[in-house]
Amino acid sequence: MKEKEAREEICRVGRSLFERGYVHATAGNISVRLDDGFLITPTDACLGFLDPARLAKLDTQGQQTSGDRASKTIALHTRIYAAARKFDANTACVIHTHSTHCVALTLNAQGDELLPALTPYFVMKVGHVPLIPYHRPGAPEAAELVAQAIERHGAAGTPIRAVMLERLGPNVWHETPATAMAVLEELEETAKLHLLTGTVKPEPLNNEQIDELRRTFGARW
Repeated sequence: MKEKEAREEICRVGRSLFERGYVHATAGNISVRLDDGFLITPTDACLGFLDPARLAKLDTQGQQTSGDRASKTIALHTRIYAAARKFDANTACVIHTHSTHCVALTLNAQGDELLPALTPYFVMKVGHVPLIPYHRPGAPEAAELVAQAIERHGAAGTPIRAVMLERLGPNVWHETPATAMAVLEELEETAKLHLLTGTVKPEPLNNEQIDELRRTFGARW
């Protein structure tokens, strides 16, 4: 993706997420990996009112070269790109939000994954979502745990497209802002379904059903 298109797409996707309630206030950020560096939304920017010309531009070493001050999460994003591109070389966008239902699930979380295999489209489009224990926003320890989770799942043949930071929100990645947004939407809607079922949780898809999705659609689970 060329830089001009990437700037416009970041702003379009940010506005769409804001208008539909996937982000609020100044929470969340979006980055795109370019041939000569990175674009990322500025720190404390509202994703609903981004200016393409004011997005932060960084070089390949992560040093800012133009735009408003970059979000502090650029360190996490660059770790995600480095780890995820080993398993999908086309990975070029990371989105982080504080999406309500995803965060709500972490407040009483049990286990090391956010959600079971509840629906076929969650299995097909999102896959496993490792739960990363709480660290303060921007903590380097969280970035290291995220990179380890990506490496672990990729080595096991189940590459991931999302992680969940406890009490903070999901990070998702894909080839473009539009495709990364689709992963986020599927993840947040599945989290909502899980919460709506109340205290009696449905059985997840069984191994036979998941294997069928793998064979038919190349599911990531």
